Amino acid sequence: MFSRKREGAKHVRAADAPPSKALAKSLAADGGAPAPEFGPWDAKHAPDDVQRLDLGSLQIPAIEGVEVRVQANPDGAVEQIVLVDGESALQIGVFAAPKTEGIWGEVREEIATAMTADGVDAREVDGRYGIELIARVNTPDGPADVRFVGVDGPRWMVRALFQGAAAADRSKEGVLGDALEGMVVVRDEEPRPVREPLPLRLPAEMAEQNAEQNPAQQV
Repeated sequence: MFSRKREGAKHVRAADAPPSKALAKSLAADGGAPAPEFGPWDAKHAPDDVQRLDLGSLQIPAIEGVEVRVQANPDGAVEQIVLVDGESALQIGVFAAPKTEGIWGEVREEIATAMTADGVDAREVDGRYGIELIARVNTPDGPADVRFVGVDGPRWMVRALFQGAAAADRSKEGVLGDALEGMVVVRDEEPRPVREPLPLRLPAEMAEQNAEQNPAQQV
């Protein structure tokens, strides 16, 4: 439901989609104003007294009760990140974006359009980070609630997908909400097409475990 269009990178103009609160605060901070009150943080604003799992372009705070499940290919490149707490899950993606324009509005519209085409009723609601998208989708295990949250930052966008109890009731985010607001995006200086996934990698110890589990893939 979220992919780059074949005709090339497209993004909205600033007049079409004003920066999110997080992006606006981040841009203001570049001019000397206070940094954002909470994350996901751009690396230059992140508190330095927090233990985090370093996945390259994304760092996830170590929070008791949050299980971090990382799916990677045999080379150690991370393909999926899911945080789990009880009956709730949070899937995270981080993508390239323009420095001064948010793309979550356009991405959200495309997700809603795809859901509607599948016969799913997707609704927009106000949330902590701005407009969110909620829906009830059909799964092999029956109907399930999902909630998409987008955060625009300087040259990046975080897309968060809540599932389970935290999707049906925002007040039940608990530690998953804490994990989201404590994440740090480390955007490299490489020019990248808008919406291209930022590079993620396994930490050294996890990469070693991955190599041991896939010996046939090693050169």
